[in-house]
Amino acid sequence: MENRPSWEISPGQTFPLGVSQVDNGINFAIFSQHATTVTLCLVLPERGSIDTLDGDMIELALDPHLNKTGDIWHICIEDLPRSNVLYGYRIDGPQDWGKGHRFDRSVVLVDPYAKLIEGRRYFGDISLKLSKFLGTYDFDSLPFDWGENYKLPNIAEKDLVIYEMNVRAFTMDESSGLDNNIRGSYLGVIEKIPHLLELGINAVELLPIFEFDELELQRRPNPRDHMINTWGYSTINFFAPMSRYASAGGGPTNASQEFKKMVKALHSAGIEVILDVVYNHTNEADDANPYTTSFRGIDNKVYYMLDDKGELLNFSGCGNTLNCNHPVVMELILESLRHWVTEYHVDGFRFDLASVLCRGTDGSPLNAPPLIRAIAKDDVLSRCKIIAEPWDCGGLYLVGSFPNWDRWAEWNGIYRDDLRKFIKGDSGMKGGFATRVSGSSDLYRVNKRKPYHGINFVIAHDGFSLRDLVSYNFKHNEANGEGGNDGCNDNFSWNCGFEGETDDASVRALRSRQMKNFHLALMISQGTPMMLMGDEYGHTRYGNNNSYGHDSAINFFLWDQLDARKGDHFRFFSNAIKYRHEHKIFSHENFLSENEITWHEDNWANYESKFLAFTLHDKSGGDIYIAFNAHDYFLKALLPTPPTNRRWFRVVDTNLKSPDDFVLDGVPGIEKTYSIAPYSSILLEAKGIIGVEGNLKSCHFQNAAGDICK
Repeated sequence: MENRPSWEISPGQTFPLGVSQVDNGINFAIFSQHATTVTLCLVLPERGSIDTLDGDMIELALDPHLNKTGDIWHICIEDLPRSNVLYGYRIDGPQDWGKGHRFDRSVVLVDPYAKLIEGRRYFGDISLKLSKFLGTYDFDSLPFDWGENYKLPNIAEKDLVIYEMNVRAFTMDESSGLDNNIRGSYLGVIEKIPHLLELGINAVELLPIFEFDELELQRRPNPRDHMINTWGYSTINFFAPMSRYASAGGGPTNASQEFKKMVKALHSAGIEVILDVVYNHTNEADDANPYTTSFRGIDNKVYYMLDDKGELLNFSGCGNTLNCNHPVVMELILESLRHWVTEYHVDGFRFDLASVLCRGTDGSPLNAPPLIRAIAKDDVLSRCKIIAEPWDCGGLYLVGSFPNWDRWAEWNGIYRDDLRKFIKGDSGMKGGFATRVSGSSDLYRVNKRKPYHGINFVIAHDGFSLRDLVSYNFKHNEANGEGGNDGCNDNFSWNCGFEGETDDASVRALRSRQMKNFHLALMISQGTPMMLMGDEYGHTRYGNNNSYGHDSAINFFLWDQLDARKGDHFRFFSNAIKYRHEHKIFSHENFLSENEITWHEDNWANYESKFLAFTLHDKSGGDIYIAFNAHDYFLKALLPTPPTNRRWFRVVDTNLKSPDDFVLDGVPGIEKTYSIAPYSSILLEAKGIIGVEGNLKSCHFQNAAGDICK
């Protein structure tokens, strides 16, 4: 107080929470129901940096009689700079751990509603591994220019092809060829949009980009203290973009601007932006090794789920569980989501461990969780895709039964498991495989739900990469210091005859075939497909199921490997995506009727049968025949008779070498049978044919006048 400037100070106002610019200055407001003292801490631009706070911090104690209304503490300061001010709070209260309190006034806490967070400027800067984090604000910058011709992509859910990716890992490797200042940044993503367009996806699902501390594991000695968290599932604040994804150490204001530039560029390319959001827990860990930065010290009893002894409940597997259906926490989450939609124009959200959001304040499951309903019914969020990861670490598995209000989509974990089992040749999986590729009607044909409410995936960030799935029977997580104890053991993988890397040509060919089988199955399935960054070139994590995503080539996108495989693996993957876009037969609005699919199968009860064939019917006659052979021997399939004036053209045979494995225009000359190789799949398209000077020309349809049209 002795060192502070001679500001005019008034009691301030309760709303909005966080920092706001008002007529008579800068207003600060923070919620704490159980606090007895609240002190606003400020660092002015000319007084020091975030790493030299001790002698430069101005502290303003709030008078509970003047600066408190209900459970909200507030103060307004006139003449405070409009930007570059760092701020936080010291908060004290009851010291009774048995009642759930964790107050510690020695810690300067981050405002939960801070829109920008200042911390270390460079990602993974070990010299500042104990760096503090504080809120900041910017009322000086002009509003971001989205442009006169800017518009949202507004892609229908049934037409999405999602690409799960990590902002930093996408361009951090030197093989990206980008300048060092933008590698691993939001701007780096912009430079690689041509790759996304060439691949054919139309939505990116970004691993967490809320502010997190990538060096949290290095703050104390532990088996993982060599690791850098590059995935970001450890949120410090729910409103601020990750500041170290700014280019050239630009800090939080630049991070905000560059994130918007990235969204604008992706939208201009017709690509939607979905954020992977983590509202089930925070970075603050558990009571054994707490990392207090915000919620724990502000009001632990409100923000976290506790048992009747005041101890933290742990349904997240990370030491704490956010108390999502408490009215205060629920409003925080809703305001956060609205902020990302209105301020940053994002198109949707994937909710990590979303079953946590279905638990009451005591941790018990709720049939109609208030937060889940509020998200589904919110006007601001009405245009957004909302996707649940419908399970948590407490065993609440809700695949197919997630409370949805006909709005929520789900990661279909059963799809992943059934496809993995069938394609690697497990017995008894034919029926399950058929159900999954036809839209999982057993899970989603309820009320007004649609096939696209199932997010189909074979691979995601938290498990084997696609190449690992066909190269390893077991995890090999030696690099992360957890002794193989992290991640799921039930990966349903198959090494194709040899564990790990090999020069055996037959094993390598089989692995390539299996990767193509998985991708083809994904792209011909009813529902919304999602693939993982790097699978388009066969990225490997060496069998690693690293739950924190170590900041290394294990998780980086390796552009040199992509270049080496552009002619075969990438080409197949890109063609499969483009073929899906061009044939709406794979993305029905509603579940398939009997007239829209024919199963060429009279042997459903045969436990040992590992062959499945079916035809998708098109009203114009452009039927598509698809067959998967997961046996270890050739099968001769009797093909159905194509529609009138049509012939079968081979589009895909995963047993053939590139470029014959995927020919978009199709190859004619298919007879009444087709010999399908072991562990391979085919796709045939019915096309019209016409003779022109003795040559066969393929055509897509015949018009009403009887003319054959390309």
